Amino acid sequence: MILYPAIDVLDGRAVRLVRGDFDDPSVYAEDPMAAAHEWVSQGAQALHVVDLDGARAGAPVNVHQVRAILDTVGVPVQVGGGLRSAEAVDDILEAGATRAVVGTAAHRDPEFLDAVLAAHGERVAVAVDVRDGEVSAAGWTESTDTAPEAVLRSLAAQGVRTVVYTDVDRDGTLSGPDVDTLAGVLEAWSGRILYSGGVGSLAHLEALASLPLDGVIVGKALYEGRFTIVEAQMALTS
Repeated sequence: MILYPAIDVLDGRAVRLVRGDFDDPSVYAEDPMAAAHEWVSQGAQALHVVDLDGARAGAPVNVHQVRAILDTVGVPVQVGGGLRSAEAVDDILEAGATRAVVGTAAHRDPEFLDAVLAAHGERVAVAVDVRDGEVSAAGWTESTDTAPEAVLRSLAAQGVRTVVYTDVDRDGTLSGPDVDTLAGVLEAWSGRILYSGGVGSLAHLEALASLPLDGVIVGKALYEGRFTIVEAQMALTS
């Protein structure tokens, strides 16, 4: 199981949100590239980068900052945020992203998802962001009125092999994952899944290590020094 340090870019800076609230971000680095290099220097094997402005706007915004990370780190980087056209997906993968994470367009436009899967296959992942028990979209601002289990089954039928599952209600809270609910959701999915939301301690990571996950995305806990990259990776593989 791989640890993915999160680098969320808002107004050109590396930030973390609490429960997806854009109005009260915590700024952790003025230069997202510096944050990326710090995590890699500590032993990160991969990174998770999100253009938060792009997620809200519907098209990539922090292009310079994201490309600077892709151009200078030596580990796989998956990128999401505002990738709602086939061209945007093409561009980020050609820029060096290992995986493009699509969300809103994938849930709203099956033809878009078919097209990017046909073009890029397993280099495309779909974000499944869950708030109040339903999948949300448009930078977590709109509900799809659909339960995550139904969405996962639909994505599997369409050929999606990787999803990034975020518990938005817990994201940025450090309160821990809802392991029991997550275990139930996982019964509806047989592909690769990365989890994000609420991790605040090594015990939380150890609990997630008992589930059939392929990776865990962690942001605030790392930025606030709750544990190190090495400690986190050990907790996920113990």
